[in-house]
Amino acid sequence: MNYQEQLERFLEIVIEKQASDLHISVGHPPILRIAQNLVYLEQEKKITQEVAQGLAFCLIGNKRTEKFLREKEIDIAYNFKEKMRFRANVYFASNYINIALRAISQKIRTIEELGLPFILNKLTEASQGLVLITGASSQGKSTTLAALIDQINHTRTEHIITIEDPIEYIFKDDKSLVDQREVYSDTLSFAKALRSALRQDPDVVMVGEMRDLETISTALTAAETGHLVFATLHTNSAHQTIHRIIDVFSSQHQDQIRAQLSGSLLAVVSQRLITTIDKNIIPVCEIMFNNSAVSNLIRENKIHEIPTVIETSRDQGMVVFNSALVDLVKQGLIEEGTALRYSFNPKDLEARLKRI
Repeated sequence: MNYQEQLERFLEIVIEKQASDLHISVGHPPILRIAQNLVYLEQEKKITQEVAQGLAFCLIGNKRTEKFLREKEIDIAYNFKEKMRFRANVYFASNYINIALRAISQKIRTIEELGLPFILNKLTEASQGLVLITGASSQGKSTTLAALIDQINHTRTEHIITIEDPIEYIFKDDKSLVDQREVYSDTLSFAKALRSALRQDPDVVMVGEMRDLETISTALTAAETGHLVFATLHTNSAHQTIHRIIDVFSSQHQDQIRAQLSGSLLAVVSQRLITTIDKNIIPVCEIMFNNSAVSNLIRENKIHEIPTVIETSRDQGMVVFNSALVDLVKQGLIEEGTALRYSFNPKDLEARLKRI
């Protein structure tokens, strides 16, 4: 069997087992992630260095091999026979080539199908401002972002530009015109593409990840100047997200950034994927909308008080993470132990659970 056939056989197993990820690591058999647990395919042979390299080069293709060998890692998207799309990261570890593949559905699921709070539909109706979807790696940020963008695509006549590394979900034009740009293939960087996007007559801009000062600064400017901007950050809460953005800038610019952010920010949605009692995976979200109280706290550098505003603004659709966990326990979807394990503040959660 050649390497291409072997790769395709492994990907067929991913689809058959409904796995979210496939890991190719030298010295181990292929490893799947199913319902957030790693499952070794013990019936398969252990991956050798030669096999790992052969599979990697099938994914990367001749044009990018030199870049990979020079930079020692690469992100790519891979279409598998119109059955499934994969986001792959190929990298070196202990001088061996390893591969991590994430399965991406061909169908973009809706906000409702993902089990996300219905209030998030409100974000797709905005005309301008900055929406941040945050969370740790592999917590469904890209999937949520795709659902929001596709909702706009199906309901509004807009020019949507996405900047991604790599392109994950493929949008099919409906009411909107959607241009998807991939970093390194269609543009040299997020920051360069974002600056250029402002001259391409966009209504909505999606930035796959705000990685650096220039990208964050340009995204804020875009949101201020009449565009609806969606982006992601690797942060775990609304107030941590705001701290992260401001701290990227030098101290002499932070007052200006706080003023920009207080006026242009629409919402921060921080999410985490949790396994339910019946072994399904659902998103749990902290939601903060930028009302007058939040805006004042950002401007006055009292960001630590934002959780209190979220807590007292439930009637506006806001919710803190621990409160969302309590709701799931009440609904019988997760056990108390699961909630405590996923909480960022277990002591606070324990007190909330006692009041149920």
